[in-house]
Amino acid sequence: MRLAYAKNKRAVGKAAWNLNSPSRKEREMVDNLTADKLAIREVVENWIVYRDSGDWERFATVWHPDGWMTATWFQGPAKDFIEVSRQGFNKGVNILHSLGGWTCDVAGNRAISQVKVTVYQRAALDGVLVDVVCMGRHYDFFEKRDGKWAIVRRQSIFEKDRMDPLDPSVVLKLDEKQLAAFPEGYRHLAYLQTKIGYKVKNNVPGLRGPGVEKLYKEGKAWLAGSPKPGEPL
Repeated sequence: MRLAYAKNKRAVGKAAWNLNSPSRKEREMVDNLTADKLAIREVVENWIVYRDSGDWERFATVWHPDGWMTATWFQGPAKDFIEVSRQGFNKGVNILHSLGGWTCDVAGNRAISQVKVTVYQRAALDGVLVDVVCMGRHYDFFEKRDGKWAIVRRQSIFEKDRMDPLDPSVVLKLDEKQLAAFPEGYRHLAYLQTKIGYKVKNNVPGLRGPGVEKLYKEGKAWLAGSPKPGEPL
């Protein structure tokens, strides 16, 4: 009787495990999603390594041919962004990036990737060497074409920044009116870039406001099948 009870208990346990365990199809879906997210994250990581190290040939591989880039100082096709970045790199322009937390929503062959990013730029401001550190996110519209994930549109979001002289004994004297004219999230970065000759866009999305809310809606539409990745700035 005890043997029969034990066998019955094992049978019930096995049945419960089969009931609660994922099916082969469900496991395949999880595996495919994991593979997609790993591929997307690799592209996100490659972007900063290739760009910051001046590896322009491989930097081109993170974009689809119709890719679009929007930053403070550049808005246009990715191929043009690669070229002007190369020219700046060769002239000694010092802009670097580091990444933080990341999230990604995948819907079929489309995805929206967001990654925390810190931008570091060093340049001379009125004869004083300064560092600007700007924190924000890269908001990316991804698509998988012919088995390859790549960026269709990258939109920068800037949330807060600061400027410091390399020599801590120096006191910076900034034009407060000019500084205040730029959005809060990247005003020091915009101030420096304007001073050294860049034409800076004044409506890049920040942490809050209609600009970033519009971007989120465009992201949702992209995942839902919109024919284009929103309206790039």
